[in-house]
Amino acid sequence: MLKKNDEKISSFLFVIVLPILLFAMTYYGFESSYTRLKTSQKVPDFLFTSVYAYRIIPNYLSIYMTDGMEYMINNYLTFFKDFLSKNGTPFYHGLFAMNSFFMILSSVIINHLLQFKTLGFVLNNNVRRIVHLLSIFFIVITQYAPTNCDTIALFFYLLGVLVTLKYLHTGKKIFYYWLISIIFVSTFVRETACLNIAFYAAVLFCLDDIRKGNFKLFLGVTPLVIAFILPYLGLRSLINQESSTFVEGFYINRNFESPFNLAGLFFACIVLYFIYKLCITHKNKMVFKNYLFFSSPYLLMITMVGLFWEVRLFLPLIITGIIISYHQFTDTIAER
Repeated sequence: MLKKNDEKISSFLFVIVLPILLFAMTYYGFESSYTRLKTSQKVPDFLFTSVYAYRIIPNYLSIYMTDGMEYMINNYLTFFKDFLSKNGTPFYHGLFAMNSFFMILSSVIINHLLQFKTLGFVLNNNVRRIVHLLSIFFIVITQYAPTNCDTIALFFYLLGVLVTLKYLHTGKKIFYYWLISIIFVSTFVRETACLNIAFYAAVLFCLDDIRKGNFKLFLGVTPLVIAFILPYLGLRSLINQESSTFVEGFYINRNFESPFNLAGLFFACIVLYFIYKLCITHKNKMVFKNYLFFSSPYLLMITMVGLFWEVRLFLPLIITGIIISYHQFTDTIAER
C-alpha cells in the first residue's frame, strides 16, 4: 500500500510538478530579447493579423485568459499584485497559465505513451523517467520564443499520436474517428495538425502492400486530409484577407544566411540524428524515416516561411522521434 502511494506521489511530482517548475523558470527566470510579450499590456494586435489570425482557438483563449487574469489580480491577488506587475502583465501571466495547463496535459500524454506498448527496457520506471525528462527539457528550452499556440498545438498533436497508436494496435474504428476529429479541431489551433497525417501514414505504411497494388493506406489517409483541408481553407476564405496573410513572409534566404538560423538548423539535424541512433530495432528506424519523409511538406514550409532559429517548429518531430524510438511496432494493422 505504502509502495503504491509512493509511486503515485513520485509520478505526480515528476509528470506534473517538475514540468511546471521548469516552465516557470523559462517564463520568469530567463529573460529573452527575442520577443517582447512580457511587456504587452493586452493581447497583441499581430495575433489577429498575418498567419496568426487563422489560429482562432488560441487567440480567443488568450483574450479570455488575459481578462480573467486581470480580474484575478485586481480582486483576489491584491497582496501579490506588486510582484506580478514587476514580472509581467495580465496578458503574459495569462499566457503562462494557459501554456502551463496544456504543458501538463502534454506531459501526461507523453508519460502514457512511454508506457503503452514500449520496448522492454523502457518499462523500467527509472529509464522511462529519464526519457520523459528528456522530452520535457526539449519542450522547455524552445520557450525562449513563447507563443499562444505552440503548446496547445503540441497537446492536440500528441493526443492524435496516442489515438493513432491505439488504432494501430487495436484496430478499433472509434480511435480512427477520434483522430479525424482531433485533426479537424487542431487545425483551428495551428497547421501542426498536418503532422498527425504524416504520423498515421508512417506507422501504417507497408511497402509490400504498395507493390501488391494494395492502396488501402491511401483510402485511410484521405478522410484525414479532408479533415485538415476543410477548416484550413475555410478559415482562409472567411477571415478578411486585408488584415491577414497566408504566411508571415518568405525567409528562405535568411535561413541560410543568418548564423542564428543555421545554428537552429544544425541543432534540429543533430537532435533528429541522435534520436535516430536511439532506435534499437530496424522497424523503429524505418518508421522514423517514413515519418520524416511524410513530414517533408511541413519541413519545406519551415524552410520557406519559418525561421530555423525558432526550434519550437521542430519540436513535434523531436518528441515524435523519441516516442517512435521506444515503441514496439509489432502486431500492427499494417502487418495483419
